[in-house]
Amino acid sequence: MAALAAHHRILSSSSVASRTRCRRSTTLSFSYPPPHGCSGSRAAFRVLTRATGGAGAGASSAAAPAATSTPALSLEELRGGCTSWTWRGMRVNYLVRGQGPPVLLVHGFGASVAHWRRNIGVLSESYTVYAIDLLGFGASDKPPGFSYTMETWAQLILDFLDEVVKRPTVLVGNSVGSLACVVAASEDTRNAVRGLVLLNCAGGMNNKAIVDDWRIKLLLPLLWLIDFLLNQRPIASALFQHSGLNRNNLKDILLSVYGNKDAVDDELVEIIRGPADTEGALDAFVSTVTGPPGPSPIALMPRLADVPVLVLWGDRDPFTPIDGPVGKFFSKLPSELPNVTLHMLEGVGHCPHDDRPDLVHDRLLPWLQGLPAGGAV
Repeated sequence: MAALAAHHRILSSSSVASRTRCRRSTTLSFSYPPPHGCSGSRAAFRVLTRATGGAGAGASSAAAPAATSTPALSLEELRGGCTSWTWRGMRVNYLVRGQGPPVLLVHGFGASVAHWRRNIGVLSESYTVYAIDLLGFGASDKPPGFSYTMETWAQLILDFLDEVVKRPTVLVGNSVGSLACVVAASEDTRNAVRGLVLLNCAGGMNNKAIVDDWRIKLLLPLLWLIDFLLNQRPIASALFQHSGLNRNNLKDILLSVYGNKDAVDDELVEIIRGPADTEGALDAFVSTVTGPPGPSPIALMPRLADVPVLVLWGDRDPFTPIDGPVGKFFSKLPSELPNVTLHMLEGVGHCPHDDRPDLVHDRLLPWLQGLPAGGAV
């Protein structure tokens, strides 16, 4: 069971890099879903191995900044405002609210529309805000035997823009959702993507997205063992039930990856736990964790020189830290691509939009206002 300590990013290249910030022994752990759009797992299921350094140590030990005063929409408002769209015979849940130029919010691994609860109200004052549950998550279908890939989610996004939004749209994504937006923009042939906003972009769908880091390469046999164990249904099911559906475990996980601890409330725990307790959620988790990692943002971003890009990065992110390979790539990108703007967010974890929405809005809204007008798709 030791191998189950961290398949979905806790042993990723960026997580290993974060160990340079904290040299202590910590118990690795496993959870599902990884924290609300965070492509990682921590502190829910104790295992028998120990490793030098803790991927979440920086976030856990940091002093929390002041709680945000940004009003959040209630879960009742969010659920009541959702409708569905049929994609390839499958139901995809989404929300639309407001008027103005369109913005599409794309959650990360294990999250859903509701994870944008602190952003939709503010953005919808000036924009038509769409928020979507990717196939396999939230209230969208979780078809049995479906193979989830980054390319599939990217195509879903492009088809959603084509069939539902029908106007050039700014894509806003967190973690794996950011990467799905990057892949979609790289495959956009109709100028449907007007701009990109990346919140702590993931390096891949799972740990097999090996970046040039010798430490990760040494761990590759362990990662393949984790894949093997997760494909054993009884093992995967037991872990899923123990960590993904346990409120106390989930709250511990969330506290370890949020800089602002006051943002980790009971509603957030329910946002993550609720969809995990639905038919097909376990299969979606296993397919995502054990499937192909998909394209790397490091390879794709240079192709997007004509797309305005805003990168917002929480400096307390334990899963894709700014001093990891992916973080380092994005930190130097503005010096190489003039279309890229980067802001570091102090005291913020892996999911800035829910962790410190006020800081995100302070940078996002002026950037959106400065974009050139877009036409029809």
